[in-house]
Amino acid sequence: MNSVELKQNAENIGIDLNEEMLEKLDIYCQLLQEWNKKMNLTAIVETEDIYEKHFYDSILPLQYINKGKLIDVGTGAGFPGIVFKIVREDLDITLLEPIKKRCIFLEEVINQLNLKNIEVVNARAEDYVQKKRESYDYACARAVANLNILSELCIPFIKVGGIFLAMKGNKAVEEHHDAIGAIQLLGCDLHTKQSTTLSNEDIRINLFYEKEKETPNKYPRNYGAIKKKPLK
Repeated sequence: MNSVELKQNAENIGIDLNEEMLEKLDIYCQLLQEWNKKMNLTAIVETEDIYEKHFYDSILPLQYINKGKLIDVGTGAGFPGIVFKIVREDLDITLLEPIKKRCIFLEEVINQLNLKNIEVVNARAEDYVQKKRESYDYACARAVANLNILSELCIPFIKVGGIFLAMKGNKAVEEHHDAIGAIQLLGCDLHTKQSTTLSNEDIRINLFYEKEKETPNKYPRNYGAIKKKPLK
């Protein structure tokens, strides 16, 4: 996928990418390729693959996201959070990333693209939530962990009425069934499911969970406990 195809595909789902947005995405792509030679940011390095598997993939859920505060948990190289910010200036975004060198890359992208109302936080989710519990309209994560683990890391961040967005692949439905008890215990229930097939037949499934009640204060547990005994 190139920039022209990205623009067309975005238009097909009701998202208009103007020239400034496309220029910023191009610079982002170049920075990603350049920095990836020095550190492990992504296994996807070809320009056309970055445009489809990172940029288009990140744009897909935006048709369901309104203005508000969003935290991208375990953002890595900035997906989807930086793409969200490029396309939607009305979102106030926190990029949460535990690995310091990735945070340095994210800060460089933000500076190069002159992005506003976006911050990088170098912390683990279970620690940072102690400061920001139930203070976001949206919490999202892409390629971070299985849903039964991810839900405990993300849901405590969002307000009642907010949305937890889990960006998944072809195992999304299976993960949902395995984690639905945990998700409901944490205060959410499935609101919307979005499915898309990429050009190489890869399936992308975005699961939107609406928060209906406050998360019990004992969650999240420390990461060792979460990983050792995920909620069911």
